[in-house]
Amino acid sequence: MTFALRTIVLVIVAVLLAAGPAAAGTPRPSFNDLEDEVMCDVCNVPLNIAEAPRADQQRREIRGLIARGLTKEEIKERLVARYGPAILATPERRGFALAAYLVPIAVVAGLVIAGVVLLPRWRRRARDGEPPAGPDLSGADAQRLDEDLARYRP
Repeated sequence: MTFALRTIVLVIVAVLLAAGPAAAGTPRPSFNDLEDEVMCDVCNVPLNIAEAPRADQQRREIRGLIARGLTKEEIKERLVARYGPAILATPERRGFALAAYLVPIAVVAGLVIAGVVLLPRWRRRARDGEPPAGPDLSGADAQRLDEDLARYRP
């Protein structure tokens, strides 16, 4: 290979290596990706299921912003600036809105942990034949219970 040919190959390889990450850095958002994350400001449902004429207007607005080359975050910022934070289907990441997501997750996690801890105990008790805990009966009460149960035995 001659020096000029090597230089051309190296330049092409360098351009290809540099263009790959630059092109992948900010992918163009798709309408389908945004449609389920934006609410119709009239229906209060996500745009992907809204059927109002206003939802169609919002869809056209989002398509226009995508056509202008804005990123997903820029589009969301513009929509929030125009319609307020309620336009987004996901709540803000602070305050009560954050708790609305985290509290149910924490409750479910707590129930799963309680089940993991308590289930082996319950199984062990059942396997060992321990009678269920109950009040101690006096001799007269125990005799009366036995007589009542005897009436129902075949």
